Amino acid sequence: MKAEGYQNRAIPSDAPWSVRMTEAVMRRDPILPVKWTYDYGVIWKGIEMVWQKTGEKAYFDYIKTNMDIYVDSDGNIGHYRLQEYNIDHINNGKLLFPLYKETKAEKYKKAAYLLRHQLLHHPRTTEGGFWHKFIYPHQMWLDGLYMGSPFYAEFAKTFNEPEAFDDIANQIILMDKHARDHKTGLLYHGWDESRGMKWSDDKTGCSPNFWGRAMGWYAVAIVDVLDYFPEEHEKRGQIIEILSSMIAALAKVQDQETGLWYQVVDQGGREGNYLEASASCMYIYSIAKAVGKGYIDEKNIEMAKRAYAGVLEKFIKVDDQGLVNLNGTCSVAGLGGNPYRNGSFEYYISEPVVKNDPKGVGAFILAAAEIEKHL
Repeated sequence: MKAEGYQNRAIPSDAPWSVRMTEAVMRRDPILPVKWTYDYGVIWKGIEMVWQKTGEKAYFDYIKTNMDIYVDSDGNIGHYRLQEYNIDHINNGKLLFPLYKETKAEKYKKAAYLLRHQLLHHPRTTEGGFWHKFIYPHQMWLDGLYMGSPFYAEFAKTFNEPEAFDDIANQIILMDKHARDHKTGLLYHGWDESRGMKWSDDKTGCSPNFWGRAMGWYAVAIVDVLDYFPEEHEKRGQIIEILSSMIAALAKVQDQETGLWYQVVDQGGREGNYLEASASCMYIYSIAKAVGKGYIDEKNIEMAKRAYAGVLEKFIKVDDQGLVNLNGTCSVAGLGGNPYRNGSFEYYISEPVVKNDPKGVGAFILAAAEIEKHL
């Protein structure tokens, strides 16, 4: 199907929410703006899941149409610069695997190897953790685990690099080791090995607060990595325990009235804090998937169901054209940079809250597709 054809598709009002949002994305953005940016990969992963679930070829074609803007016949990736050593730029590579599997086109395999080459040379902490970006030296962020590790794990399984799983496990374990608060079980957004950043604690190296989406990235990373992680690997159990502990910690800060989670997750009653869509959706996806895979007790599904009902109630709006919209997503949050982001509570609540942000929309599609298995 040509891109313009997506705008003529009917959206049945009785379809599952995962399908309705996928169709809305295709209608609104037949071609996403041209930039190799990780947030599009979140949407495409959600749509891939709906394609796998429904068998609707148009969903696969939509992913292929957009990815082919970047991946040329030789496997080069437009708008991508390996030398930037930005872990975010790995994320879209996850879509290369279904494209290669379905089409057998070598360009997708070559592009995957290009991204693997980045990981081979990506700068690391002294313990082997990937820096978030070359311009953020000595730092690991929770976000980066989502950006790099699931791609790395699927590559290792697809192209037979079993030895890579030691390294993949190390990334997850290092983040838990350095960023987890032992009192609450929650994880700080970032960790600076050098303690050189103004936002980093002199003793722990951690940033000051528990940002909702950062923990969402980390939770999604773990459940997705486990799809490819060898059953017999000695660190698999430890990774599942990290996931289980994190979900238990999140249960304690879930808003009791709505079932949702706040932008700064442990400070729900503080003035200026707000319930945030993308983090809530990421937790729903991760909890529902962890239950479905048997990583955590099935009773936890009720936590995810309550949250999903809250998302539909508070954030989902259907417009006059029948298109599904997602409100309530924090547009972006980071640490350091220029202007400087200090990781304070005031900083996290100051970033714009927007409609139909691709990170939030992608997380919603993932959450809906996963929770629909349990409804």
